Amino acid sequence: MACPMPPVPGPESPSVELHDPACDTEWDAYVQAHGESSLYHTTQWRDTVHTAFGKEAVYLVARNPARRLCGVLPLIRQKSRIFGDRLVSLPYCNYGGPRADSAAVAEALYAAAATQRLELGAARVEIRDDQPRDLDWPSRTDKVLMTRPLPADIATLDTELGTKLRAQVNRCRREQPEVLHGGPELLPAFYVVFARNMRDLGTPVYPRYWFEAVAGGFRDAAHIVVVKLQGRPAAAALLLRWRDTVEIPWAASLREHAREAPNMLLYREALGWAVGQGATRFDFGRSTRDEGTYRFKAQWGATPAPLYWYEQGAGAGAPGGSRREQFAAVWRRLPLWLANRLGPRITADLPW
Repeated sequence: MACPMPPVPGPESPSVELHDPACDTEWDAYVQAHGESSLYHTTQWRDTVHTAFGKEAVYLVARNPARRLCGVLPLIRQKSRIFGDRLVSLPYCNYGGPRADSAAVAEALYAAAATQRLELGAARVEIRDDQPRDLDWPSRTDKVLMTRPLPADIATLDTELGTKLRAQVNRCRREQPEVLHGGPELLPAFYVVFARNMRDLGTPVYPRYWFEAVAGGFRDAAHIVVVKLQGRPAAAALLLRWRDTVEIPWAASLREHAREAPNMLLYREALGWAVGQGATRFDFGRSTRDEGTYRFKAQWGATPAPLYWYEQGAGAGAPGGSRREQFAAVWRRLPLWLANRLGPRITADLPW
């Protein structure tokens, strides 16, 4: 199938259809050109999810009467006997949602997503948007995205961080840590910290092959930082870069080293690397307002921007916090070996 690319767009009255993978180049060109797109809107993210988890992609495109692309909406189907059947934009990351030429086009994509849910027989559709929409869908706004601007040089960064934060970073430096920066070769060190920390938090861990797929699929955008104490990994993070933004979607530190504060050095190293790359914005990821991770990110100068989770179908609009807390309480009591064996089998389908 040839992808239509007429030279002149027609008036806006979009039709929405399923994306043809033969037109991936057209999709990615639109994402690259859109000022509010993200790495997660690319077809490479779809391919990474499929490589790791085998999940079905339901990608929607809007076209104007001249058949020119005027909007996209990526959806991943999470279908599980345990956790149900959902279309989500997007799981495994902080947000998704449509990218479109106008609000009217975005609303047409939302309507098409609701239709796809019915046609596929999925119980629910969730669009985890970073923009407010004028919709009659139930929504949740308990999550926020925490970001901060970055200065042009490291010296200014340290000045902005302030005396208290610098003292905590220097507390770890007194332990003469080894700090490693690199790529996929650091995944084993990253994963041993991440898997242990997730169990302690009561959260099933993603399989290692998920991070291998991310680091391999986004080799030019992915960067790993590891802080070692006494020769062993104590804190680690996997960073992703898109345009002028560096994001830290996955970071962890071991609780037994809390006194030495390797997590503080880890974040200082991550911020410093971002500044060195010429990034102008650092994305700390999503948090729930006033919880521990929210306060931790705020001390680094991050400020909140609301996220909007629009939902239709079974359980739409219902808070999910209590169910997750109950699950976490049970998971924290599992032996590490059992948590690390069970977690990778269910994380692809978790509803949060």
